[in-house]
Amino acid sequence: MATGTAAVEAPHRYPLLTAWGPLAAKAALMESLRGSRDRLTVRQASDAGWQLAADRPLAELRGQASAEKGSPWPQPLVSHYARYFRDGNRTAYEGLVASRQQRLTRAVVMAAVAGSSDDGWLDEVIDGAYLLCEQSSWSWAAHDDVFTRSGDVVPDRSRPYLDLGAGEVVAQLAWLDHVLGSRLDERAPGLRRRIRLETQERVIRPFLDRLDWHWLGLDGDVHNWNPWIHSNIIAAALVLIDDPELQAEVVARCIEGLDRFLASIPADGAIDEGFAYWWNGAGRALEGLALLEEASGGMLDPDLPVIRALVAFPHRMHLGGRWFLNVADGPARAHDGLPWDMLHRWAVRLGDSEAAAHAAAFAAVEPEPKATAGLGRVLTQLSSRSGRSEPSKRPDLRPGWGTYLPSVQIMVARQTPGSSDGLTLAAKGGHNGEHHNHRDVGSVVVAVDGVPLLVDAGQPTYTAQTFGPDRYQIRAMQSAWHSVPAPFGLEQGTGSSFAATVLQEPTPEEPTLALGLGAAYGLDHAEQWIRTSLMNRELGSVVIDDRWNLPEQAPEGTHPPEGTPDVDITYLVAGTVTVGKEATATIAPDGIPAAETTNGLHLRWKPATAVVLVDEWHLDDPLLSDIWGEKLTRIRFRMPAENRASGAFTLTVEATS
Repeated sequence: MATGTAAVEAPHRYPLLTAWGPLAAKAALMESLRGSRDRLTVRQASDAGWQLAADRPLAELRGQASAEKGSPWPQPLVSHYARYFRDGNRTAYEGLVASRQQRLTRAVVMAAVAGSSDDGWLDEVIDGAYLLCEQSSWSWAAHDDVFTRSGDVVPDRSRPYLDLGAGEVVAQLAWLDHVLGSRLDERAPGLRRRIRLETQERVIRPFLDRLDWHWLGLDGDVHNWNPWIHSNIIAAALVLIDDPELQAEVVARCIEGLDRFLASIPADGAIDEGFAYWWNGAGRALEGLALLEEASGGMLDPDLPVIRALVAFPHRMHLGGRWFLNVADGPARAHDGLPWDMLHRWAVRLGDSEAAAHAAAFAAVEPEPKATAGLGRVLTQLSSRSGRSEPSKRPDLRPGWGTYLPSVQIMVARQTPGSSDGLTLAAKGGHNGEHHNHRDVGSVVVAVDGVPLLVDAGQPTYTAQTFGPDRYQIRAMQSAWHSVPAPFGLEQGTGSSFAATVLQEPTPEEPTLALGLGAAYGLDHAEQWIRTSLMNRELGSVVIDDRWNLPEQAPEGTHPPEGTPDVDITYLVAGTVTVGKEATATIAPDGIPAAETTNGLHLRWKPATAVVLVDEWHLDDPLLSDIWGEKLTRIRFRMPAENRASGAFTLTVEATS
């Protein structure tokens, strides 16, 4: 019997149930999923298509696979697992698990393309798969509830925790079983039976028997874990469950879960976690829906308005080159190995030519799959026969002035419509209860030739602190290190009530976003602080204008810095900052990896009497330094005493050559 509490749901809100009706029920799925494995895009290794895949670019993957074959496998230990509970370190364990799974992914690809001339690759796969079966926990230590339940730091085999890590393992085992199944039976009889046993105990039974998994979204809070885990379970159900009734039950439950995620998506398709998390949230949902359509022989058709909106989101956030607007826990530069081919297929299928051209350009830049993407994505990329037009040197930008997403209050405005040349302004409202939230209400990003120089630092390396009560002691999460104001020197508050109010929405003719920010600081009225961000195409400048009318004292219950009645306005900068005379400064892109421009920014401000304070943040976290280089710089404009209660400050930004 399933345990937990399900929230009352309104069926008319759910797009899949509305579109599919009884086709998504268990009885219908038992019929439509018959023979589903034969309809999947990813074929078994005996299929002639793998001979074509062998001719695709695989030099890097092949070289790394050959170098590691026969060497000892990465071995995560209890001491690595326990570090999360002892000192908060996640990477010691997760890094070894990821290395093990990436090696297995490379071995599966090599075994599939090698065909009958195996050269030992099948044994490499067998060893890796068996190591996963023997691994005490498929969950990542950071997610396992073993410590909070019992105080133990050793995984509890009797109570497996179903998280992102478990979903990734079960999907990997499903895909290797699907591609190499008959050869595994010949070489290692019993392995596939063991894989199915572990799948039942660690994933299928916990999924069906418990309704208290937070990622199900039954409490109304739906985030990226939902589609990521559900889509991986769909793959496992299609391949590793041989009982048609049980298979249909699991898939039906997964459809319900994906439906909750899709119902949470606003009409504009915005993802509050940003571009980076789109790939492991919305992107995972698209992969799961594609699997369902293939497996059902087209009976489960996911051509829905919400899907069209999701497909458009990534290129709406593009600044230029590999740079994207980053919010929340996201880096500003796109990771290698993203499944652009998946996005391209969806865009073509839906007739979104802009999204298709954008995705095709990135897919062509990275023709070789990366093991970091996961086995399912690698095999799908190698199996795809969809044609892509030859890309331009730089990925196409969305035509027009930019974009505005009202659900998250994000504007992206370009000086040169349809191009990254010159200035790009991104401005964000929103609230501080968003998923993977940073205190960034009212923040701005300014890029020149697609490279951000007024920036959002992005995601640091995750530790126990990242998702604990001390999250906002992390500098990258604080409003003090975002490009936002600080009335009374205050940090913004945490929660959805600390929000912006939109006072003016942008239009193509007037790309201006005006926000009332008072509530973000606990002030009585939104309009006690108004920030207006605009792109002036005629003058070739970005203007950020702040105006305020503050009470005599900081709001009750807030905690301004002791003895500080100051009003600061902060901007976070990448590159090299030079403060000049007469209220000016310049920013050069020096030191930013992959900057792709030599142009910089010229800043001027008024009133000129503002005191300029410069603080350098020397980056020792590789997730930050790989993006920004050795440092970020905070420029704080401290208002003169006569402007503390009420006043105005205007920053004008222009490109330099």
